[in-house]
Parts: sequence; C-alpha cells; structure tokens
Amino acid sequence: MALPSRRHFFLGAMAAPVPLAGFGSVASLKALGYKPYYDKLNVAAVGCGARGGAILNEAARTENITALCDVDEQRAAENFARFSKAPKYKDFRVMLDKEAKNIDAVTIGIPDHMHATVALACMQMGKHVYVEKPLTRTPWEARLLADAAVKYKVATQMGNQGFSHESIRVTAEMLWSGAIGDVKEVHVSCSPGTHPTALQQLPSESSVPKNLDWDLWLGGASMRPYVPDHYAPYNWRGFFDFGTGQLGNWGIHSMGPVHFALQLEAPTSVELIRVEGASKLTFPSRAILRFDFPARGAMPPVSIFWHDSTRVGDAETYKVPGMENETILPPSDNLSSKGRPMGPDEREGPRPSRRRDPNAPRQGAGGPGVKVFGEPGSPNTPGILTGNGAVFLGSKGMMATVSRGEGVHLLPASRWAEYKLPPQLLTRSPGHMMDWIRYAKGGDPSCSHFGISGPYVEWMMLGVIAFRVPGKLNWDSKNLRFTNSVEANKYVKPTFRKGWELKL
Repeated sequence: MALPSRRHFFLGAMAAPVPLAGFGSVASLKALGYKPYYDKLNVAAVGCGARGGAILNEAARTENITALCDVDEQRAAENFARFSKAPKYKDFRVMLDKEAKNIDAVTIGIPDHMHATVALACMQMGKHVYVEKPLTRTPWEARLLADAAVKYKVATQMGNQGFSHESIRVTAEMLWSGAIGDVKEVHVSCSPGTHPTALQQLPSESSVPKNLDWDLWLGGASMRPYVPDHYAPYNWRGFFDFGTGQLGNWGIHSMGPVHFALQLEAPTSVELIRVEGASKLTFPSRAILRFDFPARGAMPPVSIFWHDSTRVGDAETYKVPGMENETILPPSDNLSSKGRPMGPDEREGPRPSRRRDPNAPRQGAGGPGVKVFGEPGSPNTPGILTGNGAVFLGSKGMMATVSRGEGVHLLPASRWAEYKLPPQLLTRSPGHMMDWIRYAKGGDPSCSHFGISGPYVEWMMLGVIAFRVPGKLNWDSKNLRFTNSVEANKYVKPTFRKGWELKL
C-alpha cells in the first residue's frame, strides 16, 4: 500500500502562506499580518459560555484576550467577570467594527448555524479564526470557509481536538504500514445525546428571557417564537435548522481517525439505511447511515457506516465479526511513552476516570436548569460496537479507535499485546489550540485548518441531509449537488434571512 503524503495531512487542499524570507524573518512575518513568536496575539471571543468559554480560556493561557461577545449575558457571566477589562458586546458585527485594530484572532464557540457567518466576517477583516466543531451546518458553508481561508490568507483551525492527539497519528501509521491490510468497511458509532430528538411538534412558545438577545441568537435563521428548553442555550443541536445532531456533535470526533487514516475525499453517495423516530423538526432517536467512497490511490473503495445513538440491547447494534468475547473500543491514552501498546492494566501513572457515575443525577450539557433529553451513554459491552468509537475491518485484521481518536488498538486483544508500533512518520502536535496559535504567528499550518477540515465537514454534512431525505443520494462533489434528488439539494445551502446572506 502506497504511503499517503505528509502534505495531505498538514496542508490538505491549500498551501499555507509562507514568508518569503523564512519563518525566522520578523519583517516578512509582519508584512503578511503575522506576529513574531515572542509577541502575544490579541484574541477576541464570540461565544463565552460552555464550549465557547472553554476555548476562550485555552487561548488565554498564552495570549491576550482583548474583546468578548455573547448574545446571552447570563451564560457568559463567568468569563465576562474573569476578563473584566475586555470590552463586552452582544453583536459580533459591532465588536469587529469597533475593536478591529485590537484583534488579531477570534475564537468562535456558538450554535452551528452561525459558525460560517461569524467566521467569514472575521476572515474578511483579516482575522485568524478558531471555530468549534463541526465547523458548519451545511456542505455549502464548509466549501465557502475553505475557499475563504485561501482568499483571505488567515490561519484557521476547527475545534476537533482529536486531530491533535498522539493516537490519531499512530492509527494512520499503523494502517499505512499494512497492519490490517486493505480496508473496505468501517463502522463508527456514538452514544445518544442530551438534545431533543424525534419531536413531532413543538410545545407552546414562551417569552424570551431578559438575558438573551433572541434576534441576534437566530442571526441568519428565520424568525420564530422562543420555546424554552428547546433552543437556547444548548438544545438547539437537535434541530435541523440550528444543529447537526450527534453526527456533528460526536461524529466529527469519532470519524476523525477514519477520515485521516483512510485519506477520505468526497463520497459518491450517502444513504439512510435505518431510522427510528423520524421527525421533520429534529434528528431521529437513532439511525444508521452509509457513505460510499471511491478508491484513493492504492486504497480500495470503502463503505463507512455511521451508527447514530447506539445503545445496548438494540437489535440493530453492530456486532463485530468474530469478536464476541472482546472489548471492542480501547481505553483512552493507551499508548506507552516508550512507543509500544499498553493493555488496560498497564496505564502509566494515575489518570482520572472519564466514566460517569450511573447513580449520579444527570445534568444537561447546557448547564443548570437545562432540560435533559436522550439516554445514558452505552457501556463498552463485549462483542458489540456501542459508545463513541470506530472499528476498521481490514483484509488482514481489525483495529479500533475510541472517542475523539484518543486511543487505538488491534483486535483481538492478543494481537495487540504482541504488536510492535511502526516507526513514527507524522509530526506530533503541540496541542490543538497551540497548533493554531503557532500557525497564526507564521508557523506550520495547523492540523485541522480549513483546507483539511472544510472538505472533511463537507462530506460529513451530507449525512445531515440524508436524515431528512430517504433513498440513496448520489453526490457530485465538483458541482456541490446531488444528481438524483431535487429535495436533497434544497438542504445543501442554508436559506438566510434578508441581510444575513454570505458572499465570498
């Protein structure tokens, strides 16, 4: 099997701007809008609560925070207080207008439907952007941001943190070394989320909380009444108009090692092959999608199956062939610092458990007071694929990854115990946020810049459309359209409210 190019991973579909005098030249860096490594970036944040607050604080570890923006002052209150000297805004457009000279880069952690709108506005002003996963809600927006990164020559990064983990690189190195032979089938799964699914109608509307600017929260989406516990601050991700369901919430993570190691490009088709709890408003309660990809160089055609919201006891839960007594998904961080595989009892030093106490009261991901939907996550039950992870079926064996690609092992366990990792091929990451900050200062392109994450998200968001339109949908990537469905083509690009249209 031919080894994929390093360039594919680190540069993807575009080449990053490199200072003519080299990265050591301060003059050339400044001429291209970069800062020297020893200077701090001035970072603004759009979205300051929950994930937006988390990435804001990651950037604040090394850089200056110079402006904050959030449409919900209550949700942003903690970070508004933490960065008390930074000016505060509700409208990102006003912030960019008034603070332009004080901003080098922007972190964006807001609902999916506004990612592209805010990111494009920042990029058009020459600001570097870090955008939380899944980057965009539609394929058209993903293509737009990838093109914008080239046009405006800014440093970009999607917040799929697994792309910076050691294990995702080891997964690729193992597969490329021929450890499991040719891969023609992969199964990827996620546990149920905590957002609404399978809704047939909305409850009665309510008055908008005083702390929330509902018009700005909607942004480019059509105006509608506010419904408590179903939109802001968290449950928006269950609705087609605002979010991408578990496919965008966890699929973008669990599918990461698959996309990277198999060097996936555009699929030829996507199909919803099973669904339970179909709805015109929200994502279903559970489903299975199939993506078909053509050959890539020496790699054969491959079918990727997405098992959305799997649970133990479901008759359709994927049973891994011949692995009835095996624990399918590896633990996180199961690679030794000595460059060898580790078993579950070989962990190097104490690590806090990530497993949730099943007896503890469930707390919505949106914070206190947010209604919880969905079901508890499924345990790693022998023989079946449940939880967040992926299983690669090869002509010479199997391998599995877990969560965001943070652990990897061969199946069965006996083979993993005897396996010797291949030599390191890929450059390791300094951390996902630092990867972007380094890029924004003129260093190497980040591992998930929009030239890489744009095409990745573009094909992933085809799955969102497949949830809404039955039948096998044939995809023409070059022309960004389905060749056999007028209905499916309606969802390739969003419909924007007047005044919110996007143009490169």
